Amino acid sequence: MAKRSSLSIRIVEGKNLPAKDISGSSDPYCIVKVDNEPIIRTATVWKTLCPFWGEEYQVHLPPTFHAVAFYVMDEDALSRDDVIGKVCLTRDTLAAHPKGFSGWAHLTEVDPDEEVQGEIHLRLEVVARPRGRRLRCSVLEARDLAPKDRNGASDPFVRVRYNGRTQETSIVKKSCYPRWNETFEFELEEGTAEALCVEAWDWDLVSRNDFLGKVVFNVQSLWAAQQEEGWFRLQPDQSKSRRGEGSLGSLQLEVRLRDETVLPSGCYQPLVQLLCREVKLGAQGPGQLIPLIEETTSTECRQDVATNLLKLFLGQGLAKDFLDLLFQLELGRTSEANTLFRSNSLASKSMESFLKVAGMRYLHGVLGPIIDRVFEEKKYVELDPSKVEVKDVGCSGLHRPQTEAEVLEQSAQTLRSHLGALLSSLSRSVRACPAVVRATFRQLFRRVRERFPSAQHENVPFIAVTSFLCLRFFSPAIMAPKLFHLRERHADARTSRTLLLLAKAVQNVGNMDTPASRAKEAWMEPLQPTVRQGVAQLKDFITKLVDIEEKEELDLQRALSLQAPPVKEGPLFIHRTKGKGPLMSSFKKLHFSLTTEALSFAKTPNSKKSALIKLANVRAAEKVAEKSFGSSHVMQVIYEDDAGKPQTVYLQCKCVNELNQWLSALRKVSISNPGLLGSYHPGVFRGDKWSCCHQKDKSDLGCDKTRSRVTLQEWNDPLDHDLEAQLIYRHLLGMEAALREKRRELSAGTEAGSVPTGPGEAAEDALAQLLRVLRDLREAHRSSPTGSPPSEPNRLLALQT
Repeated sequence: MAKRSSLSIRIVEGKNLPAKDISGSSDPYCIVKVDNEPIIRTATVWKTLCPFWGEEYQVHLPPTFHAVAFYVMDEDALSRDDVIGKVCLTRDTLAAHPKGFSGWAHLTEVDPDEEVQGEIHLRLEVVARPRGRRLRCSVLEARDLAPKDRNGASDPFVRVRYNGRTQETSIVKKSCYPRWNETFEFELEEGTAEALCVEAWDWDLVSRNDFLGKVVFNVQSLWAAQQEEGWFRLQPDQSKSRRGEGSLGSLQLEVRLRDETVLPSGCYQPLVQLLCREVKLGAQGPGQLIPLIEETTSTECRQDVATNLLKLFLGQGLAKDFLDLLFQLELGRTSEANTLFRSNSLASKSMESFLKVAGMRYLHGVLGPIIDRVFEEKKYVELDPSKVEVKDVGCSGLHRPQTEAEVLEQSAQTLRSHLGALLSSLSRSVRACPAVVRATFRQLFRRVRERFPSAQHENVPFIAVTSFLCLRFFSPAIMAPKLFHLRERHADARTSRTLLLLAKAVQNVGNMDTPASRAKEAWMEPLQPTVRQGVAQLKDFITKLVDIEEKEELDLQRALSLQAPPVKEGPLFIHRTKGKGPLMSSFKKLHFSLTTEALSFAKTPNSKKSALIKLANVRAAEKVAEKSFGSSHVMQVIYEDDAGKPQTVYLQCKCVNELNQWLSALRKVSISNPGLLGSYHPGVFRGDKWSCCHQKDKSDLGCDKTRSRVTLQEWNDPLDHDLEAQLIYRHLLGMEAALREKRRELSAGTEAGSVPTGPGEAAEDALAQLLRVLRDLREAHRSSPTGSPPSEPNRLLALQT
């Protein structure tokens, strides 16, 4: 049994941001921090005070996290980026909104006294002395303090205040992980309401000291406890009144916290077996439970349910059968061919999730080069005469401005070139398409052709395939390549317009160039010859795509299972030491590939790979403090070599998002390894000591805790069968009342009929079994040790505000 916490984050847009640039505008982006740890950076939206991002993320976290903060920044090319403001949501705030926090939040000013981080290790005791009791406070160490100096560290000391007396520790120079081991005593008066305040400060020689955080204790609680020791989270100084709330603009967010207690696999087996049996029955005739789940699922949570079911059946090898069952259900209630798969049904949502999980690598192979070309060319493209702006095009020839007709003709040529390249790439991609995707489209094509066999519906099976492949997969990826990981940044206004027009053309081809699609926007007419040619190409492609037999499908899947597909790959810089001293080291660029077996590298993507680390030997993957190498975005992979000796390799990424993606991938593939470390050194061992905590023992356990549970959800994540089963159980539990009502209706219908109806009785039996399974799972949860997330070590001390 394990507790799992995750955050679903959607950063929608900002409005009324202040201008930070001389031009009267800003270049805003967002940084998302969980407990002061940067985990996400959105793309920059250039020259606007009302940016739109629309970016979605899912972050897996330990249940003990405290807060998530959204910092809106202004990117500057020549100087340090400006902080515009922030929004902070505590764990308690999110827990108070079970359906998620959604709406606009005012940005607040970033106060240095509130930007604290880290924890302090204290031991508090009430000791007896001949002259009375005394309060003893031992300041042992601290970790992950905020770096306040230019060198990327701080010079921390601790100030302890009680009953009018103040005592201070010594100063530890250039460290965010100081160790003091100093003890102070105060006279303790019984019944006093005075609090004990422990403050951490950064010492500065010239300017005023910087505040690093504080912990305030209720001494009356300590009287009862007598002794308490542990790590205590440093709190900000909130005595100042906030200024300017609302004047810094607002941020629209959708954030949902989900806490799940995942039971052992055996507890979910009855539920999984019941659902799998229903899907297998659907091959001969539609099952009963899946239609009931669809009927009782609200529109707002249908996408989540579809994704969970799809992943569950994908792990059971039944994704194709599950989707085939949904195709049959959709076709059974559809009378008009032109409305097929146009609604947000469970079939449509499940197919969307399926293509993202199983077909994302395929999409990157087909669309990647075309999207890159559009971004690199940055041509002005416009087909709508009412939107043509000649001034944006520049001049051709000897200072002669282009006419509107010339702009339209050049735009049409550019779009015809992009569309032709895309269709050619698609036509050549039949063998590159995953076997399970091809087999699913084969089932869809056959089912639709059986449902609409007449000659007038000849194109309907093709349109059914393109409604998912083109309209719900390729077109959204073309319009928003950042959201499909095709690009790292959002497109500017000019490139966005080109991508939108290209997506419209792909939609027209996907609709088989119907008169209805042509009538919507007559100004798309210049593309018609390419569209008509594309329809023929697309039909030929689909014919080949669905022409896959069972044996070929199995052979392709077997060949794929023998390979270790890369979990993540790309260029990284590996640290090489040439001698002693920080100036005698450098980073060399290599191409790295991570599979479920090893982390390998090569000089180029096509060169022969050499294994660097066996995944079974990985003990931790963590960030490195920026001051360690004077470089940002560096991570360390701690592992054991073949002789069992601990080793560390240092790798540099090009940006914070890439750093977090690599860390996330490494942590996920090694999460089950034995011997994972609980602590590590965020610095490097240079000379005779660690740069982070100044300890001289190289084998020291570490001065900071590891973050192996902090990961980002990606489309190619390994399937977590137990978690998906738990999420489905949670959803079914929420609709238990509706399921019981449905069972009563079925029972009443069966009793009223003189002759029992087979499907009705089957549905009643399956529903009765499902309700029993839900009851058993509910009892399993009740009997398991549940409750609130693990608390901090200072559980006996009342924190004062």
